[in-house]
Order: sequence, then structure tokens, then C-alpha cells
Amino acid sequence: MVLVVDDDTHVREAIEGLLKSARFGAASFSSAEDVLESGLLAKASCVISDVRMPGMHGVELLQRIKRDFPALPVIMISGRRDEQVRQSALAQGAVVFLFKPVEPDDLLHAIHLALNDPEKKI
Repeated sequence: MVLVVDDDTHVREAIEGLLKSARFGAASFSSAEDVLESGLLAKASCVISDVRMPGMHGVELLQRIKRDFPALPVIMISGRRDEQVRQSALAQGAVVFLFKPVEPDDLLHAIHLALNDPEKKI
């Protein structure tokens, strides 16, 4: 199961639809707090999270996931091209960091990379 966390409804629904069309189980959440409270992180194979969200920031979510579920791969996405945030997220354990708009093939490639080679970072 891949969990999607993004406050933008359109992005969240598009990613969830892409995942389901690629035969991944998927669940989506509008905030970091919602995914943390869901109880699904323990069952997830991968998390895709936006960086900028109201409430808990995506990088803080990444830190919490890495603390509680260190083997769970996390893909970060952002609409803002901030290389410092990208480098920070990768240094803190994100497997992949993509900038929006994300091409469907690039996201699917990132998911396969995260699931099959979580030590490689892009």
C-alpha cells in the first residue's frame, strides 16, 4: 500500500488514481497529522508526501516516519523549487525528491525505485 499525503485535493486524487491504475493499493490524506493518526503507516510500503502543507510540514512528517518506521521509504514532492529543502529531505532519509508537476512515469519510476532499491536516492 502506498500512502499519499498532500493538502491539494487535485494532486492527491491524481496520484491516488495513478497508483490504482498501476495496481498499487493506495490511501490518501490531506495532512501529515491525518496520516499519522490513521494507523496505516505500519502497513504501508511507501509514502509520498508534499513538502508544504498547513500544520505539520512534510519534512517534519519525514522525520517522524524515519524515527518510527526507519525502513519505510518516503518520496517527497514539492511545488517550490528549493534545492536547500530538497537536499535536507534527502539527507534526512527521503529516497526520492521530485518537483511538481510530476510526470506520471517519473512518479511510478520513483515508487519502483523506493520499493526495490531504497538506498539509492534521486
